[in-house]
Amino acid sequence: MIRVAIIGYGYWGPKLARNFAAVEKSTVQWICDDRPEMLRQAAQSHSNAKIATDSRDILRDPDTDAIAIATPPASHYQLAMNALKAGKHVLLEKPMATSSGQAKRLCDEAAKRKQVLMAGHTFVFHPAVQKIRELVRSGELGEIYYYDAVRVNLGIVRNDVDVLWDVAIHDLSIIDRVLPNEPAAVSAHGMSHFSGSQVNTAYLTLLFNSKLIAHIHSNWLAPVKTRRTLVGGSRKMIIFDELEPSEKIKIYDRGVTITEDAESVYKVLYDYRMGDMHSPRIESTEPLRAEVDHFLKCIERGETPISDGHAGLRIIQILEAAERSLRANGRVIKLK
Repeated sequence: MIRVAIIGYGYWGPKLARNFAAVEKSTVQWICDDRPEMLRQAAQSHSNAKIATDSRDILRDPDTDAIAIATPPASHYQLAMNALKAGKHVLLEKPMATSSGQAKRLCDEAAKRKQVLMAGHTFVFHPAVQKIRELVRSGELGEIYYYDAVRVNLGIVRNDVDVLWDVAIHDLSIIDRVLPNEPAAVSAHGMSHFSGSQVNTAYLTLLFNSKLIAHIHSNWLAPVKTRRTLVGGSRKMIIFDELEPSEKIKIYDRGVTITEDAESVYKVLYDYRMGDMHSPRIESTEPLRAEVDHFLKCIERGETPISDGHAGLRIIQILEAAERSLRANGRVIKLK
């Protein structure tokens, strides 16, 4: 039995606690938060868990095996570093740190101590995203031309992180998992519409060392909630609509075939292919449950998570480059 502590019982902490409590191989040992009203809720939902307002109580407990951290991003680094140094495995919600330097130090510490460090990129465990990865990697879509995502809603305007770090990070984690290559450069445009607040509307473009291009539109000020992604290939194209109740993925056998006129090297012919559409069956597994199962399995087997610390580091490096591009009015920033 793997004994897990939850630090942070706001929006995401209760979801983590529910899933760890529901898995046979784990139990919720501790729940920690500095807000009494949150701890009262935690005590009602998880009566067997110990309650703490100070994370040091958890770190001193030799019976705690792993810690899931779901606090504001500014606190992630120190809490995770303390947990690793105390010999605990760590599941760290996104973004795993507020700088690439912090993320790199966490990766190094986890490697040195042979502890599991996993970034909480829940979308890489979404059954639809796993299916898209399968289709891309199998070659069924052909050469990948573009990834285009719209992730908007009338949401909470945050003061600690901007819309890229809060919303676009989901698509960056999907891109990191699904697409065959890493981006080579980024360009970002955005705007803050309220005095003293973070950028609330942003457009991020990822450039690759190929014909592949990716674009992400993130917005806290949209009148409706939209979660739609297009992946276009030379053979087939995909629409992934997260909010669609049944047919979350639709695969279109459509595209453009280009041929040269045999009588003239200057004339190119375009043939538009309008084939069938089908929607594959997608498992209804909750992504967070799959993430929790994967984290526990990695602890048991000593394996590296698919969303390990290095995946989190790669995404933070992209976000840092995007910040530099935003400040430079969209200038293309190369990635190392």
